[in-house]
Amino acid sequence: MSRWPFELFLALRYLRPKRTFVSVITVISVIGVILGVAVLIIVISVMTGFDRELRDRILGFKAHLQVTQRDAPMTNYLAVMRAVASNENVKGVAPFILGQVMVKTQPDAGNPQVGAPWVRGIDPRFETNVSILCTSVVAGAFDLDGYSVLVGTELARSMRLNVGDHLAVYSQANLEKMQKVIEELEQRRGQTNRTVTLPEEFRLADNYTVRGIFDVGYFEYNASVIVTSLDNAQDLYRLEGAVHGLLVMLRDPFQAGAVRASLHRALGGDYDIALWTEQNSTLLNALVVEKNMMFYLLFFIVIVAAFGIMNSQITSVVQKTREIGALKALGATRAQVLWLFLSQSLVVGVLGVSGGFGLGMLALAYRNEFLHFMNRMTGLELFPAEIYCFTELPALIVPGDVALICGSALAICALAGLIPAWTAGRLKPVEALRHE
Repeated sequence: MSRWPFELFLALRYLRPKRTFVSVITVISVIGVILGVAVLIIVISVMTGFDRELRDRILGFKAHLQVTQRDAPMTNYLAVMRAVASNENVKGVAPFILGQVMVKTQPDAGNPQVGAPWVRGIDPRFETNVSILCTSVVAGAFDLDGYSVLVGTELARSMRLNVGDHLAVYSQANLEKMQKVIEELEQRRGQTNRTVTLPEEFRLADNYTVRGIFDVGYFEYNASVIVTSLDNAQDLYRLEGAVHGLLVMLRDPFQAGAVRASLHRALGGDYDIALWTEQNSTLLNALVVEKNMMFYLLFFIVIVAAFGIMNSQITSVVQKTREIGALKALGATRAQVLWLFLSQSLVVGVLGVSGGFGLGMLALAYRNEFLHFMNRMTGLELFPAEIYCFTELPALIVPGDVALICGSALAICALAGLIPAWTAGRLKPVEALRHE
C-alpha cells in the first residue's frame, strides 16, 4: 500500500502518459512552463548583468561625485581637495579638466583623419585614486610627460592611430583666437586691397604624440576620449592654474547622497556636487524600466502555459466524472477531490518550473559560447560592442529574482487548476455516477 496521500497517488496516475488528447495537452503545458521560466531567468539575469557591468564600467572611468565651482573654473582646487579628502567616507580625490576638441592625424602617407573627441586633463599623482585609467593601458605606456596623449582603443582604430603617431589638437580657445586673427586680417586686407598672409603660429594646432592606448572596458569612453596632463589641458583651455572640477571616489557609492549633503555643509554654497546616478540617470533608469517591462511581457508565456493546464484539467474532470462520483460514494470528501485535481496542476507546475530552472542555468552558463556559435553560423555580429558597449554577454544571477520567477510561475500553475478542481469537488455522487 502506498504511503503517499491517495490524492497525490491518483493525481500521478492520471498524469501518466496514455497517448490521449489530455496527455498531449499536459505535455505541451509542461513544455510551455519550462520555456517561460527559462526565458524569464535568462532575460532577467542578462538585464541584471547589463546593469551591474554598466555601473562598474562607468565608475571605472567616472567618479562617484563631481565637485564644480558655480559659473567659474576652480582656482583654489588644492584647498578644496583637502577639504573633500577630510571626509571619512571619501576614498580619493583628483582634479580634472574636460572639454571637446578637434583632432587631426598626421600620417606619413594617405589622407589624415579628423575627429572631435573629448579631452580629459588629469594629474597622474591623484588619478589612481579615482579611476582605472592608469592600469588600463593596453599598448604603449602611461606617459603624459610633455605634449603627450593617451587615446582609447576604438578611437585609435577608427583614426588609424598607433603609439608614436602625432596628433594635431585644436581647442576651442585656439579656434576662437584663430578666427579673431583671420577677421582682423580680412579687415586689413579690405582697407589696403592687398593679400595678407596669416602668421604661421596661428595656422598650426598644438602637436601631441600618442604615448599609449587605453581600454577601460566601455565602448563610449574608448571611442570618444583622449587623455593628457593637467598642464596641457590648462593650456588648451587657457585656465592658467585652474581646473573644471574634482572627481571624488567614495568607499561606498550608494552613500553618495549622504556624502554630498556633508560636503555641501563643509564647502558652502559656491559649489555644485553631482552624483554618479544623476550624471548617468537616463541610461541606468532605462535599463531598470526595460528589465521590468521584459519581466511583465515574458511572464505571459507562463500565463499561456497555465491556460493549457486549465484546459487539460477541465477535460480531465469531464472524462473522469463517473470516477469522481465513485470516490465520493466511497467516502471521499469535497476537499480530497479538490486536492486530487489541484495536485495535478501542482505536479505540472513543479515539473515545468524545475525544468525551466535547469534550462535557464544551463543557457546562462554557456551563453557566450552560444553567442559566438551563432555569430559564426550567421556571419553577423549579433551583439555589437558599438551598440551595447560590451564585447561579451554579461549576466548576473540574483537568487531573489530567480525565486520570484519560479514562485510566481508555480503559483500561476496552481491557480490554473483551481477552477477545474473546485468544479470536481462540487460534483454530487449520484449525478456523477449517472454521467455518460
